[in-house]
Amino acid sequence: MEHNKKNIKTVIFDLNGIFVQSPKLSDRFNAEFNISPEIFIPVLKEIMNKVRLPDAGDAFVYWQSYLQKWGLNLSREQFFDFWFHAEKEIPEMIALAKNIRDKGIKILILSNNFIERVDYYEQNFNFLKEVIDRVYYSWQTGFIKPDIRAYQKILSDYNLKPEECLYFDDSKGNIEVANQLGIKSFIFKDVDATKKILKDCGVL
Repeated sequence: MEHNKKNIKTVIFDLNGIFVQSPKLSDRFNAEFNISPEIFIPVLKEIMNKVRLPDAGDAFVYWQSYLQKWGLNLSREQFFDFWFHAEKEIPEMIALAKNIRDKGIKILILSNNFIERVDYYEQNFNFLKEVIDRVYYSWQTGFIKPDIRAYQKILSDYNLKPEECLYFDDSKGNIEVANQLGIKSFIFKDVDATKKILKDCGVL
């Protein structure tokens, strides 16, 4: 176990669903505006695939025609407020990240995300500056997970070997790609399960 502890230099986490959680946007749109998930989710996926890349422009522009089609008279501010204000940070995960970092291990975040949401996070979630060593957003890097280059960039930037990293994500596809690269990767379930994995790997 001591051997593992010496090897692990960095723990990489996904952001949404781990440090930041909220009810599903599709469920909230259904409850608030009576737009069914069957209608909403394909639109969400289509738009997110575009706005999470660099140079996408204003994300609201991609939504406008759909909102009009659904008869929803929402301004840019109203739309993003409705979306982002339901998202809350998870104190237990932030405390865990601090604990890991206090042991001299880097904490990185790898997130598929778009600039408007990131701006909101940076204004409202101080832990991203205070606890996390660096956040890799797809809208900055150009690599959307599970693109293997998203993981390779982290390894290159920090001169890391795959076996020196642990990775937690709530997406099976993302985990599979990281594992293929040699990064020991795990599906995120909850804080307690994550602590157990970290202990088993000699980090805690």
